[in-house]
Amino acid sequence: QEQLVESGGGSVEAGGSLTLSCEASRYIALRYCMGWFRQVPGETREKVATISDIGRTSYSDSVRGRFTISKDTRLTTLQMTSLKPDDSAMYFCAAGHGCQSFHNFGQGTQVTVSS
Repeated sequence: QEQLVESGGGSVEAGGSLTLSCEASRYIALRYCMGWFRQVPGETREKVATISDIGRTSYSDSVRGRFTISKDTRLTTLQMTSLKPDDSAMYFCAAGHGCQSFHNFGQGTQVTVSS
């Protein structure tokens, strides 16, 4: 299975910004829907943002207006602004044949937002 490698996580104060990156092969990034998910221990995984093979984007209500997903031939990025403590989670990059079904997840990168 194609490897997805996330980077860019870290600790930031509330109101700050971070940009997450997901590296994948050119084939994956262009042919599949790419998405970012997040999960807090003990809670269900949340789909945060997706970008389809033709560049159509979608966001969860909790991040719309603050997060922006984009992709090029190798990288799928998630620009996060106006971060809140509730945004703290492990963030995972994912690839799917469609934006409703993801079959390949990365190892995750931790984001911690302090108040």
